[in-house]
Amino acid sequence: MDLKTLVERHDTPAGKAFDLVVQALILISLITFSLETLPNLSAETHHLLRIVEVVIVLLFTAEYVLRIAVADRKLSYILSFYGIIDLLAILPFYLALGIDMRSLRALRMLRLFRLFKLVRYNNAIERFARAFAIAREEIVVFAVVTVILLFFSGIGIYYFEHDAQPEVFSSIFHSLWWAMVTLTTVGYGDMVPITAGGRIFTFFMLLIGLGIVAVPAGLLASALNKARRDEDDEADE
Repeated sequence: MDLKTLVERHDTPAGKAFDLVVQALILISLITFSLETLPNLSAETHHLLRIVEVVIVLLFTAEYVLRIAVADRKLSYILSFYGIIDLLAILPFYLALGIDMRSLRALRMLRLFRLFKLVRYNNAIERFARAFAIAREEIVVFAVVTVILLFFSGIGIYYFEHDAQPEVFSSIFHSLWWAMVTLTTVGYGDMVPITAGGRIFTFFMLLIGLGIVAVPAGLLASALNKARRDEDDEADE
C-alpha cells in the first residue's frame, strides 16, 4: 500500500484508520483550545495543554506535507479549499513563535479553522456544497433582493422614528441594525418603534421577514433533494 492510497482513499481499511486519526486530532485540538479559556488553570495544566498542542501541530504539519507530496497537482492542492484549510490549521502555531503576546490572542482564534478540516470527512457537507451550487443563481438573486429590502427597511424606519427617537434611530446606518434583526425575525428588542407609522411599517417588514427566512430554506431543501438524487444515480452507475 502506498502513501497516496493511505491519504486519498477513504474506502480502504488503512485510509479509514488514517481519517479517524485525523478526525480524533481535530476534536482533541478543539477540546484543548476550549480548556485553555478556563480561569485559574494551574501552571502544570497549561504546560500539559501546550505539549498536546505541539504534538497535534506536528502531526497536522506531517499530514499537510504528506498531502502535498502525494498530490498529482501540488499547486492545485495548495490553493484548493482543503489545502488552505490544512495550512490555516497549523499556521497560527508557527506565526506565534515570532510575535509578541499582544497578537497571540488573535492568532489563537485562527485555530478554529481546524474545525473546517472535518468538512473533508462529511458527505452531508459535501452534498450541501453541491446543493448550493445547484441553487446558486437563485440564491444570488434572492441575496440581491434581500440587500435592497434591507436598505429599504432601514431608510423607512429612520424616517418614521428619527424625530421621535433621535438617540436610537440616529442615522440610516444605525437603523440598518433594526432592519437586520427585523427582517431575520430575530427581534432583540433594543430598537423598538413607538410611532404609529413605525409600528405599521414594522408589521409589514415582519411579514416580509418570514419570506426572507423561508424562501432560501425552500431553495436549499429542493437543491439538497436534487443533489441526493444525483448521488444515488452516480452510485447506481
